Amino acid sequence: MADTAKHGSGVLASSKDAQNARIAEIRPVLVRVGKRNQLLVKITTEDGLYGWGESGLSSRENSVASTVDHFADFLIGQDSRQIGRIWQESYRSQYFEGGRVFTAAMSAIDIALYDILGKRLGVPVYQLLGGKQRDVIPSFASCMGSSGEELLEKARILVAAGWDCIRTYPSVSGENDIFDPRASLRQTAEELIAIREEFGRSITLGIDLHHRLSVTETANFCAMMPRGTLDFIEEPIRAENPDAYATLRTMTDIPFAVGEEFASKWEAGRFLDAGMTQYMRLDICNIGGFTEAMKVAGWCERHYVDLMPHNPLGPVCTAATMHMSAAVPNFSWVETRQSVVEQDLGFHDPAIFPVQPKLEGPVYLLSDAPGLGVEVNEDLIAGASPEHVEPPHLRRPDGSVTNW
Repeated sequence: MADTAKHGSGVLASSKDAQNARIAEIRPVLVRVGKRNQLLVKITTEDGLYGWGESGLSSRENSVASTVDHFADFLIGQDSRQIGRIWQESYRSQYFEGGRVFTAAMSAIDIALYDILGKRLGVPVYQLLGGKQRDVIPSFASCMGSSGEELLEKARILVAAGWDCIRTYPSVSGENDIFDPRASLRQTAEELIAIREEFGRSITLGIDLHHRLSVTETANFCAMMPRGTLDFIEEPIRAENPDAYATLRTMTDIPFAVGEEFASKWEAGRFLDAGMTQYMRLDICNIGGFTEAMKVAGWCERHYVDLMPHNPLGPVCTAATMHMSAAVPNFSWVETRQSVVEQDLGFHDPAIFPVQPKLEGPVYLLSDAPGLGVEVNEDLIAGASPEHVEPPHLRRPDGSVTNW
């Protein structure tokens, strides 16, 4: 009789837990933070717990917000703890599968659900992913300059501040949204050679080409520099056609860092299986949140490929990326936009995000707070209206449109 009563009370408690964990509200919040818009998503459960997520599809946030609202129609009332099931239902419950808008919305929702679950259980998110495998998260820093000397001076500042992995960008060539790849790459090669000569092998040096080049332009660029100048090239060409990357892979021995554009494990898998990236630049706010990112991390481990996560957004993205990075064995550096040479960006405004990941020198410290370890000042974001943003529409000197 006592066992029956005990069992009955357990059923009642379980039923109450399920009721409390049901999703009550899903709300996209588009705000201006520093020099960029950020699309946050707040999910609240029936018992008042809430979590934050962030979408990574920059400059197309309104499309993602509308998709979040669409998902909310069938997700409200569901058990917020069933994160994997929610991911599958969101992905599979339409005929036209996938796409960056869908997965950016799913990413924000997935991250927010993990934040809630961590808070519900009283543990940081990395504990939900198998526990931490490192105590701090190393970062790489980015720098650009209007001249080779300015770029070199910023590299000196970063090295003095403790960074040993630095990424640059192509030299700008032309005005009024004109991009001349040939002229740009000649100057860029000279700048990279100067940085390598200054620091020798004491730093890891890479460049983000922002998928602006053709296969031939990339191969020619690599040939302009002595072997060993660069340790990685990020996103040299567009990723729609993996065969083009396969061709490029035969034309240079510089490691590739590719993946921030990927919106699924299937996209990532094609590159990994064919050896077309040596660093995986996945973005947890685009690829599908923790649920999908951890699967890609496992696929990378099979191929001995380290993660080098894309992390260009705000504190919610950074916190999610830190938890993922802590929980995987195969990791190199995470991107930071908070270095000593990018303080003007303002993406991590402490007034808006009074609790957020802490960068100490070149490493992020791991928080043991439940969930993501991020707090948002909702009174402030109510007045942080987004601005209209349209990426540059680049043209070549002949007037034709090229990639931004």
